[in-house]
Amino acid sequence: MTTSAPGTTQAALPQSAPPPAPPRKPVRPLTRPPRRRRRGSAVLTVLMALMLGYTLLPLVWLFLSSTKNSEGLFSSSGLWFSNGFHLFDNIHAVFTYNDGIYLRWFGNTVLYSVVGAGGAAIFATMGGYALAKFDFAGRRLLFALVIGAISIPGTALAVPTYLLFSDAGIVNTPWAVILPSLVSPFGLYLMRVYAADAVPDAMLEAARIDGAGETRIFFTISLRLLAPGFVTVLLFALVSTWNNYFLPLILLNDPKWFPLTVGLNQWNSLANGGSGGTQPMYPLLLTGSLLAIVPLIVAFLFLQRFWQSGLAAGGVKQ
Repeated sequence: MTTSAPGTTQAALPQSAPPPAPPRKPVRPLTRPPRRRRRGSAVLTVLMALMLGYTLLPLVWLFLSSTKNSEGLFSSSGLWFSNGFHLFDNIHAVFTYNDGIYLRWFGNTVLYSVVGAGGAAIFATMGGYALAKFDFAGRRLLFALVIGAISIPGTALAVPTYLLFSDAGIVNTPWAVILPSLVSPFGLYLMRVYAADAVPDAMLEAARIDGAGETRIFFTISLRLLAPGFVTVLLFALVSTWNNYFLPLILLNDPKWFPLTVGLNQWNSLANGGSGGTQPMYPLLLTGSLLAIVPLIVAFLFLQRFWQSGLAAGGVKQ
């Protein structure tokens, strides 16, 4: 070991260089998504545009055709206006033709849809809740029968329904259309699936411990939780009843009880030359068809948020 002499300056010892820093990974700049992902998004956009066009094109054609008179309907393009705008004249003609029979058909359709669809939604909600939250003998068999009933088309039951209602004496009455509309196997299945997850069992047990009866629990607690599913079933039943054609065609003979579907088909027969029909019936037929779909569009616009949440919640398993 060496030391420096007194009075002398000690030489600075060489210091070792710090270890080199590990190489940093280069930060990848934000770039556009890969070309494959962009290509997939473009394909989906094109498909959605085609689907949107496929859905809206008949509605656009129907609206444009409703603005034309009989001459403009056959002399102009189907996807553009004619020389004159006759929509309001056609609406007035629809409401006044044959002493306002269209308003009668419209009222019948509203009656069948409100009573039938509303009753179907209520019964499906109560039945689905019972199948999901109560344990009783034969529950699985009953649910299996409900699923099997979904696969049976309504047209297969039209003739047996007619024979049954004929024996009961309610053919050619509003009850012949309302009673079959109250049964909705698909709505019952949907509400059973939805109620199984939407209504917690712990909440029901707490209400029972507090002394609440089953009826009070359903109407004060469960029904609020089932509101999205209820609206979903209501919309499905409303569309089905509003567009119902084959069953009223068989069960109704008096034109004053016809719904819009059967009544517009009668106008279609007149427009095509049946029973001495004439060409001016076409504007009435098209305008009446346009007015017939307006209530469904309004119903979906006001209730779509409940409908979407009901479908989403029914498919989630907790």
